[in-house]
Amino acid sequence: MIVPIELTQPATRRYDIRIEELPALRFDRKVAVVTNPTVAGLHKQRLLERIEAPQLEWIEVPDGEEYKTMETVLSILDRLFEAQFDRQSLLIAFGGGVIGDMTGFAASIYQRGIGFMQVPTTLLSQVDASVGGKTGVNNRFGKNLIGSFYQPEAVYIDPAFLETLPPREYAAGIAEVVKMAVMFDKEFFDFLSSHDLRDPEALKRMIARSVALKAEVVNQDEKEKGLRAVLNYGHTFGHVVENETGYSRYLHGEAVAIGMVMANELAVKLGLLNREEAEAIRELLERYDLPTSYPIQDVDEFYEHFFLDKKSAKGKIKFILPGGKIGTHVMRDDLDEAIVKEVLAQFGEGR
Repeated sequence: MIVPIELTQPATRRYDIRIEELPALRFDRKVAVVTNPTVAGLHKQRLLERIEAPQLEWIEVPDGEEYKTMETVLSILDRLFEAQFDRQSLLIAFGGGVIGDMTGFAASIYQRGIGFMQVPTTLLSQVDASVGGKTGVNNRFGKNLIGSFYQPEAVYIDPAFLETLPPREYAAGIAEVVKMAVMFDKEFFDFLSSHDLRDPEALKRMIARSVALKAEVVNQDEKEKGLRAVLNYGHTFGHVVENETGYSRYLHGEAVAIGMVMANELAVKLGLLNREEAEAIRELLERYDLPTSYPIQDVDEFYEHFFLDKKSAKGKIKFILPGGKIGTHVMRDDLDEAIVKEVLAQFGEGR
C-alpha cells in the first residue's frame, strides 16, 4: 500500500509512504544509517541485506528519550564530517520516534540540508512520528523545543519489524492511534474498540488508516498553522508529564495516554464531551495497559509548564479537546485558569 504525501506550499513536493515488506534499496551516493543498539541488535543484518551504496556508515546513538538532545545530534554530525559526507549524501533513520526526530533534524542542518529517509521500527513511529516531517530534540525547558519541519524523501513501513516489539512499546503506539481516531474518525474508533489490535490483520488496517489520516492532515497543513495542531490532542498535558518525570518514567505514548485522559476531563468539565464517551476512551487505553492517571504534586507548577509548550502563543495556552463527541475536535485558547486548575486538582488527589 502506498500513501502519498503531497505538499503544495511553498511549492509542490511529493513523497510516498510505503506500507509493505522493506524492498531492496540501491543508492549511488554515500549513506549513513542512524539507529540505537537495541534496534541494531534485532534488525541490523536484515536492513544491511537490503541496502547497496558506494559508502555505508553505521551510526549508533544511546537508546532512550533522555538522549534526544543537541549533544547526540552533534555526535551524529561529527560522524558525517569524519566520513566526508556532502550535500548529495543520505541519512536513513532506522528506529523509533526518537531516532527519526534526531536523524531528520541532523539531516536538516548538515551543510544546510541533505536527504533522509525513514524506516520506522516501532508502532508509534510507523503510525505517527515518521509521517509529516517534524524533527527536533528536547532540552531542559521542554520537549521538541529545538527542531525544524523537514520532510523525508520516503518512508518505508514494514510491519514485520513490530514482531520483536515489547508489549509496552506496542501499547505506546496504540495511544497515538487512539488520538487520531478520537479527533477525526468515529468509525475508526469503533474499529479499534471492537478488534484485538495485536491481531496481524487488524494491525495492518490500523496502520493503514492511521497513516492515511495523518497524511490528509499534513497535506493540508504541513507546518502546524491550523489543522495539524489537532494532532497534539493529549500532548499539551503529556509533554508536562514527560518533563516533570525527566523523560525516563513514561514512554511518549504512555504520557500521551495520560494527557488524553486529562484533556477529556477538561472537555467534560466544559460540557464538550459526555462522561460515557470519556470512559470509552479511557477503557480502550487501559485495555492495552496504558497509564491513565498521574499524581500531580503541584497544580500551579504543572500549569506554568504549559507556557513552555510550542502551541502556546501570546501568553495563551492552546488546548486540543474532543469537540462534542468522538471523531470531532475543537481548539480553545480562552479557558479560565481556575477551570483548568480544578481539573488538574482532580489528578492531584490521586485519581
